[in-house]
Amino acid sequence: MGELTSEAFRQYPVGGIVYMENHILSEEQLTAMNKSFRELGQETLGVSPFLAVDEEGGTVTRIAGNQTFPVENVGNMENVGASRDSDQAYRVGQTLGAYLKGYGFNMDFAPVADVLVNSENTVVKERAFGSDPNLVASMVEAEVRGLKDEKIEAVLKHFPGHGATAEDSHNGYAYAQRSLEELRETELVPFQAGIDAGADFVMVGHICFPLIEGGQVPASLSPWAVTELLKGEMGFEGVAVTDAMNMGAIADNYSSAEAAVQAIQAGIDMILMPADFEAAYNGVLQAVNSQEISQERLHDALRRILTVKLKMQNR
Repeated sequence: MGELTSEAFRQYPVGGIVYMENHILSEEQLTAMNKSFRELGQETLGVSPFLAVDEEGGTVTRIAGNQTFPVENVGNMENVGASRDSDQAYRVGQTLGAYLKGYGFNMDFAPVADVLVNSENTVVKERAFGSDPNLVASMVEAEVRGLKDEKIEAVLKHFPGHGATAEDSHNGYAYAQRSLEELRETELVPFQAGIDAGADFVMVGHICFPLIEGGQVPASLSPWAVTELLKGEMGFEGVAVTDAMNMGAIADNYSSAEAAVQAIQAGIDMILMPADFEAAYNGVLQAVNSQEISQERLHDALRRILTVKLKMQNR
């Protein structure tokens, strides 16, 4: 870790770090960087940060896709799902978890819990286990167990389901023309299975549900999606994290401050990758000081985050 990174963390001691391809150079560099973040987190906050990466297998691999790393690419989840063998999904979780743990990570933005409702969907087509909600549920449950057995936190994504969209939320608004009943029968089934298997994180996507909410409200900013559905109806007690906030669906339509504040008000506990970090940070700070974000909401988010961190620290 260089001086600039160390100074930035001391100024803004964030709850987690996410790595992209350009941060991952070699086994030695990656392991040393994670060790530095853990030590600095302990020194600054008394708890280590979440150290996370998108390592799904197949086309989404920040580490296995790097030729300097001697690790197995477990392949696309589409093929694992096609086997109909949940033991394969468990081995995926175990394999990913083992090498991530070896490099000092404690969290993986996987598994993809989306059900491929729209066969034309290009966002999660190869990344999803399939189009049968019960099959996907059994695969998700098994992968979560595999990751957790290696002491890696699993993150279910992209709630409430990206499988019915035609658009890509990286580029702008994405719409799922689904009723609440359809969601309950299909998309929510694997998320519930993953939660029941012990996943402590759910990533909420930037997907609009016009048949349920009307208009253009991404789920990541929606009290209905996060507080009512995920935390209320589905009984999720863990950490709700946004999908990356620099994606087009958010960054093209909201300021970083507006988006961060609305997400936390909606029930989100952690903000991932705002387009303008300082603007998002100051926006949240101002909203807390003006009581636009209540102390109760803040304490709920903090309680959820620290519950997971202390559990990780004590195992």
